[in-house]
Amino acid sequence: MTSPPRSPARPQRRPQPPRRVPRPPERPVRSVRAPRRPRWAMRALTTLSVVVLASAGIGHAVISSLDAGIARVDAFKDMKNRPRAGHGMNILLVGTDGRDKITPQERRAYRLGGAPCHCTDTMMIVHVSDDRERATVVSLPRDSYAEVPPSGDPGTGPQHVAHPLRLNAAYSEGGPQMTVRTVENMTHVKIDHYLEVDFTSFMKTVDVLGGVNVCTATPLKDAYSGLDLTPGTHTLNGGQALQYVRARHVDATSDLGRMKRQQRFLAALIERATSSGVLLNPMRFRDVTRAVLGSVRADEGFGTDELLDLGRAMRNFTPSSSEFTTVPIAQLNYEVKGIGSTLRWDQAKADQLFTALRDDKPLTVDHPHDGPAPVPVAPVEVDPRQIRVVVANGTGTIGLAKRIDAALAATGFATTHQPLTAPAHVPHTIISYDPRWDGSARSLAAALPGAELRAVPGQGPLLRVTAGADLRNAHDVHKVRFDDPAQPQQTVVRGNEVTCAGG
Repeated sequence: MTSPPRSPARPQRRPQPPRRVPRPPERPVRSVRAPRRPRWAMRALTTLSVVVLASAGIGHAVISSLDAGIARVDAFKDMKNRPRAGHGMNILLVGTDGRDKITPQERRAYRLGGAPCHCTDTMMIVHVSDDRERATVVSLPRDSYAEVPPSGDPGTGPQHVAHPLRLNAAYSEGGPQMTVRTVENMTHVKIDHYLEVDFTSFMKTVDVLGGVNVCTATPLKDAYSGLDLTPGTHTLNGGQALQYVRARHVDATSDLGRMKRQQRFLAALIERATSSGVLLNPMRFRDVTRAVLGSVRADEGFGTDELLDLGRAMRNFTPSSSEFTTVPIAQLNYEVKGIGSTLRWDQAKADQLFTALRDDKPLTVDHPHDGPAPVPVAPVEVDPRQIRVVVANGTGTIGLAKRIDAALAATGFATTHQPLTAPAHVPHTIISYDPRWDGSARSLAAALPGAELRAVPGQGPLLRVTAGADLRNAHDVHKVRFDDPAQPQQTVVRGNEVTCAGG
């Protein structure tokens, strides 16, 4: 059977080029104005928020826009004969008074009365290591004896002759430029960048981060600043945080104690900003930047590249990556004619400290990875060797009083070594003391966090610890350290040793 004939194959068409349709004459294009960028995108929270954003990969464009919004100051204009450059980056971070920007309600609530001094209330050198794996913060006491170097060229402008002053007065005399010149003259460390924050921006930054946690083993009360904290952990809002870092009348250490609290707070602020994720949420970031509009002044050279560089460093930054110290002091109440009482640096030890910064050397012996945070050693206002203590067992645990007695003695207290048995069991540890020895009671309470302080008029100098059920063993006794105000000592601590996570 034959197959039906097939239809003849159709010849394949060659593909034709698309027809060209004449385009209508072009109409002039009206220029469309790009939507105006919100003002919040043109302002910086602080250097901290920017570097966190950079580390999260937010992008060069965003960082550039933030950089464009930072208020600028020429802190290095016409400066000559500067120290040689070292390794790493040195930032002079200053906190200015700025109380004239505080609302009347805030001034009353947070004890910010009086006229602004137009001076630096806080001053720190922040050294970021060349490998960007370590940050060293050195506090410079505001009352340090300083000498302003001569400046200015004859016939070209204002002349400044060399003269002594308190360090914080350099700002009121010559602003950021004289401040940088004075610090470089004293430390022989070349300052690479200058950053300035005032009271208002500090408070708003803390508030928009949702508060910052601080810990204290002893009550902190200062009638001048209004600070009033009980022992334990507290979440401070912006105004309370300002009270915390400004308090100078908590104990006999005055400004030196205040700087240690500032260091603790800075470590806690870094931990809060980097761990909470608040700065990585676009909506929250918008709120943050709006809240601290125009908060920072920086030198012209602190730009996008520096922000991105620091951002890359922050990717692996941890609390133990930071270390804090105060410039060594040789003499308190160093009287200077026409100035009054100042603090005189221990020049030999200070030279060693600043040489380490120039050479990019860590101040701590080693730099371990984060592990279980060490329990901090609490500073106390009274030497434990002068505090007599008797321990009574207020629980059914045999031998508890003896072990607590030994632990208190090991940290320096003058215990009786004759433990007693309390007449009744107590749920919480009690420290009974005569109100005339309240400083001794607060110092003892630092070794027994959470203990109830109970005043007993007429008890005399012997303090009594009644160990409660909350005091389980000798490990619950914390070590304390007495810093003699007459003989200040330099200490270096890591960030993980002074945050709440550390104790």
